[in-house]
Amino acid sequence: MSKLKVLVSATAAALLIPIAACSGDDPDSVISDQEDPGIQEGSTSVNRGCASVEPGDAEKIVIETQVAEFMVMHPERAYAGTIPVHVHVITNSAGQGAPSNQMLSAQISVLNAAYSASGYSFSQVSVDTTANDAWYTCQPGTTAERDMKNALRQGGAGDLNMYYNNMGGGLLGWATFPSDYARNPSMDGVVILTASLPGGGAAPYDEGDTATHEVGHWTGLYHTFQGGCHGNGDYVSDTPAEKSAAFGCPTGRDSCAGKSGAGLDPIQNFMDYTDDACMDRFSAGQRSRQASLMATYRNL
Repeated sequence: MSKLKVLVSATAAALLIPIAACSGDDPDSVISDQEDPGIQEGSTSVNRGCASVEPGDAEKIVIETQVAEFMVMHPERAYAGTIPVHVHVITNSAGQGAPSNQMLSAQISVLNAAYSASGYSFSQVSVDTTANDAWYTCQPGTTAERDMKNALRQGGAGDLNMYYNNMGGGLLGWATFPSDYARNPSMDGVVILTASLPGGGAAPYDEGDTATHEVGHWTGLYHTFQGGCHGNGDYVSDTPAEKSAAFGCPTGRDSCAGKSGAGLDPIQNFMDYTDDACMDRFSAGQRSRQASLMATYRNL
């Protein structure tokens, strides 16, 4: 799949990017799967950091069982269609940090290019803007995150809610999984660093694929390096095992060398941690998993 490259005039000057957490933090409630968000060698850019809270091992087994049973009962369910997108722009109290309309449109275009082979298209059906200092820098598992989502979320299980803010802490975003929806629908959605939108200035993560990655979680995908070289990994058979997250674009990397059937690391996959310019694909197995998880838990 060739990735759509959208050229947008950078508006990074309007995006304030302090590394700070929001008020109301509850450290015990945050389970982060991010790699060390330190500075890359030879660069001033922060490494890709994703704080999506993956299911525990026992829950993963339940999920796999539920999905398998559902698909046996509903073999005809293979979703292909348009997903409504509700965009929630969060600025600071002075109104600073909002992306341009062109950036919002470009982000939807990037998602549509990335997911076209999966059978999904995305349509931005609403946009709202809220000035709130606590929400502007909030991080996962905080009171501010809960307040923000409880106040703003729209639609049902099949509606994608995207929150753009300036989360800080070395993070680029986080997401909920399809299996999370039933027990906590108000928290469903993805939170994205505004500067990671196309033209946002968070190079090398400013081509819009942070949203592609987080929406991947929202559709049911784990990281390609999930579980390292052992176990079930990301529960997708055609993504080679990967010992740890890859950064930059390390062509030829083989972190699970010697593992039967592993092969070179899937550094071009949207569910790794490589630069936006390096990412350009989902595997056939990932696309099949998305369809099954979305049908089972999002009624799509």
